[in-house]
Amino acid sequence: MKNISILGSTGSIGVSTLDVAGSNPSMFRVVALSAGKNVSLLKEQIDKFRPKVVSVLDEDGAYRLKEMLDSSPQVKILWGADGYREVASVKEVDMVVSAIVGAAGLLPTMEAIDAGKDIALANKETMVMAGSLVVEKAASKGVTILPVDSEHNAIFQCLAGSRREDVKRIILTASGGPFLYLPVEELSKVKLADALKHPNWEMGKKITIDSASMMNKGLEVIEAKWLFDVDIDKIDVHIHPQSIVHSMVEYIDGSVVAQLGVADMRGPISYALSYPERLSREDHALNLFDVGPLEFIPPDFDKFPNLKLAYVAGRKGGTMPAVLNASNEVAVEAFIAEKIEFMDMTVVVRDTLSSHRQKEISSIGDVLEADRWARDKAAKYIKYQNEK
Repeated sequence: MKNISILGSTGSIGVSTLDVAGSNPSMFRVVALSAGKNVSLLKEQIDKFRPKVVSVLDEDGAYRLKEMLDSSPQVKILWGADGYREVASVKEVDMVVSAIVGAAGLLPTMEAIDAGKDIALANKETMVMAGSLVVEKAASKGVTILPVDSEHNAIFQCLAGSRREDVKRIILTASGGPFLYLPVEELSKVKLADALKHPNWEMGKKITIDSASMMNKGLEVIEAKWLFDVDIDKIDVHIHPQSIVHSMVEYIDGSVVAQLGVADMRGPISYALSYPERLSREDHALNLFDVGPLEFIPPDFDKFPNLKLAYVAGRKGGTMPAVLNASNEVAVEAFIAEKIEFMDMTVVVRDTLSSHRQKEISSIGDVLEADRWARDKAAKYIKYQNEK
């Protein structure tokens, strides 16, 4: 029996993780959950899984949840930063699933690592912002980080049993999002509803928008650098519209090992939770006869400049990836609120990066300061654009 804690239990990854846990009650016990503002869904999760500890975003949410649970089994209800820290470090927990979206997942994930918990990592921003610190802390605590993102989970599987010095390059696949075949001149006209129509995956708004702009793949390139200790120039991106090949590893002898599966996050989640074992899932079978031809297309960096910006930030290192991530989060929030246009997001990120004086990071404080600076600068750019 593996005891798990989930940071971000009401998001898409959190819900899928609980589906996997609920389907394998003899293997997983849910000990702690954290959520944001969706206390109604959290209440349903508490009723089903009976965790010992839960945390929500603020005191008001904690009060509302307590009222909902008046006749339910005893559960410790917390809120805010202290609540997330406790959910991340409950003593009997074996593995923490880090599924909070965005930079907000960094500190809880670091808290879990500091507590010596193995990590099932779905929060790519943790590695993007502070990869060197995360890797160092995990090594010092004897913590295993198992990737949950389908691409990184695939790479992890493709590397199994092989020597890292034999790796020539890592190939991350990308669906291309909803605008893969849209002429570049039409991108300035797309609306929020268009960007939220991902062809293959069901995800939250932020990740879906990042997929449409290809920023999500750029963040994954930086994440892969740290997860697999490989130079960023040995990480390539292939557009693969069918989302069947989740990623590949090319070796020095010319062999390419690929991991294939249906487009369902429960697959990589199951592997991360059960590693080194595999869970039997009859509903997860891939029928290649039904899939049809598989395509691979080189990415268009002119059409999707966010991917180019991510490579630039990843090569420069230091505080640049944190600035990339923070400015993108601000830009995506503004696009979702329909305050800026789709292509304006790239302008905000580009201008924020251009204004930043890169620094090396030696502490989480350095990362948080860069994050704060970038959010303030990006917000000012957006305000300026709106006032023109």
